Amino acid sequence: MINFKYYVAKLLKKIRGSAITNSKIHKTAKIESGCNIVKSSMGRYSFCGYDCDFIWCDIGSFCCIANDVKIGGAKHPVNWVAMSSVFYKGKDSISTKFAEHSFSPMLRSTIGHDVWIGQSVLIKQGVKIGNGAVIGMGSIVTKDVPPYTIVAGNPAKVIKIRFNEEVVLKLLETKWWTLPEERLLELGPYVNNVDNFLINFTK
Repeated sequence: MINFKYYVAKLLKKIRGSAITNSKIHKTAKIESGCNIVKSSMGRYSFCGYDCDFIWCDIGSFCCIANDVKIGGAKHPVNWVAMSSVFYKGKDSISTKFAEHSFSPMLRSTIGHDVWIGQSVLIKQGVKIGNGAVIGMGSIVTKDVPPYTIVAGNPAKVIKIRFNEEVVLKLLETKWWTLPEERLLELGPYVNNVDNFLINFTK
């Protein structure tokens, strides 16, 4: 039996749309509704789920980003007497200014290629996530994550490395995420076996 209420609710969720400004999203990438994307970029065949916020963020190709992921965003001057935006330059939610002190600019966050980010992850501005990394759901990432590393927790800590160092270096050298679609079709049958993939990559 078809659950019409479910499909109506799903439709309403999708038609909300997303707020995207000053950003470059590849035509093959997918962004679900409810997202807020500002001064960011997303590479080919990457996708993000519902209700994500990406502020000053560069996301590579073939990334899988779940719902409710937040990357980047504002910071405040914790070494000042007051941290309120009414004391520094720039347009903010509160328009009143009691001073206009210079404040360090926002740092860009970088998400590499083929990165998997679980649901409800928070990533601090300026953090760099390496190619092939995995961020466990609910994690709060405050430091850079090396390539092919799995991290999780609050704050996020290394759980394991996906492959040994030799394999990681070989995968990074392939830069397979830059390959044309024709070559990806040839290599696609081997992605479920690292050794076979690397062997066939060199053919």
